[in-house]
Amino acid sequence: MDLRGVSSLTDGELLALLLGDEAMAATLLDSYDGSLSRIAGEERTRLRMVGGMGLHRARLVHVAAELGRRIACANNEQAEVITSSEDVVRIMQPQLETLAYEECWVLYLTASNRLIERQRVSQGGISGTVVDHRLIVKRALELLATRLILVHNHPSGAAEASGQDRQLTRKISEAAALFDIKLLDHLILAKEGHFSFRQAGLL
Repeated sequence: MDLRGVSSLTDGELLALLLGDEAMAATLLDSYDGSLSRIAGEERTRLRMVGGMGLHRARLVHVAAELGRRIACANNEQAEVITSSEDVVRIMQPQLETLAYEECWVLYLTASNRLIERQRVSQGGISGTVVDHRLIVKRALELLATRLILVHNHPSGAAEASGQDRQLTRKISEAAALFDIKLLDHLILAKEGHFSFRQAGLL
């Protein structure tokens, strides 16, 4: 490993180093169809039962996954100018892809689409979350942001806009427009892909 570097290791080899057990690492990967993302998103109480991992090893996996997620988020924030919906997906996917519940975030931008701040504005259940459009606009005014992008996830895996999503988008767009703030897009991230209100002609 010292000669090749950790970047050359397979997923199984990395897990084996983390867990200290090659057979257990192989069992863990097999149990989740080789998906590190699914392993990272599994509940600790279930993870500890796989192959007799136990609580300590399950915690190690979750700590490693959280460390990787935070590093990915920090790296993505360095891409400070938003030029497309793909930029937003790259920035927000590490934050949202493994969650089993909905979260809604707002990206606050300057007139030149430079990212000022990203903020979680609500956290909810499996099928929905409550968002206060007044707080979103208030924060935009505090930051002197002139553009917004709304992002939330669908844990169900369906990358499509519900009636509630459409209503929320319209409400935030209208509230922001009163202060000459433009809602550029509302993106829904899901396991099967993403949905952009702007690309769909809904903004």
